[in-house]
Amino acid sequence: MKFCSTFLVLFALSFGVTFLLLQRGELRRSPSENVRIEVSSGETVQEISKTLSDAGVIRSPFLFRAYLTWKGMDRALKSGVFLVPLRADYASIAAILIEGNGKEMAVTIPEGFTVAQIDALLTEKGVLQSGDLLACARECDFSTFSFLPSRGATDTSPGTRLEGYLFPDTYFIDVSDFRAKFFLERLLGIFRERVIEDLAQDFMVSERPLHDVVVMASLIERETRAEDERPIVSGILWKRFDSGRALDVDATVRYVLGKIIAPLTKDDLEVDSPYNTRKYPGLPPGPIANPGIESIRAALHPEDSSYWYYLHGENGDIHYAETNDEHNENKARYL
Repeated sequence: MKFCSTFLVLFALSFGVTFLLLQRGELRRSPSENVRIEVSSGETVQEISKTLSDAGVIRSPFLFRAYLTWKGMDRALKSGVFLVPLRADYASIAAILIEGNGKEMAVTIPEGFTVAQIDALLTEKGVLQSGDLLACARECDFSTFSFLPSRGATDTSPGTRLEGYLFPDTYFIDVSDFRAKFFLERLLGIFRERVIEDLAQDFMVSERPLHDVVVMASLIERETRAEDERPIVSGILWKRFDSGRALDVDATVRYVLGKIIAPLTKDDLEVDSPYNTRKYPGLPPGPIANPGIESIRAALHPEDSSYWYYLHGENGDIHYAETNDEHNENKARYL
């Protein structure tokens, strides 16, 4: 009986010490870094504890649940995406999941945004000061991304050599530890993965240089409004390009003038810039936006047609034409 009592006391002491050490993070020797933890709405404490355990943030889901119950926090955990330090103690982990400390912000970069527009979007969300991202895109060292055009290749551009290569997607960021260079590197890394690596065979079949494809994809992105338009418009623009004709893409003029939405005037269309594809045949020096994957696919797989012209009517519908006369008729009818 005495042996049994002693055993129970020792077990209780051992359990208590282990519990305290675990909740203080002293038994875990993982590197000091953050782990992205996603908690869905309606998840139970058991499910959340298992997620934390699977990610290596805690060792014992049972002890973490016991801690939350002991502190009366087991019903206070919130849903969301959080950055949780690997060496955090139970109190810190609970605070993150309850108070939102360390919670990530979801930022969606729309397809067709320019570097300047991405800078404005992050500024609006309070992530950085206006101009910080654009300045880094122009001045920071991105030499590890060998697919980027060389410095000076797009000096006539109002943007940067990163224009066109920042992959549009939804990114989760830690506002408290945001760095413009690291963020741009993430976008470039996703471009390398989703475009250069995943579409390697498509580029091989296309036989067109990466830069030309990205430039064309950016034109397609800004010139089309529906997915089924992209391959046809791609075919028209590549046909003009291959024949040495001017591309006549108004979006390139908008880009060089910074007039994304405002109507273009006659003087605007006469601007003397290599980005004015009404005045200068061929592709502009660089992309005019950061295209999405479907526009890149369209640039790689243009659809042959008899059309040479296209325009969008006042209702947004696209109208194609084989001759300039037909194109002028469409202008009179739909604009």
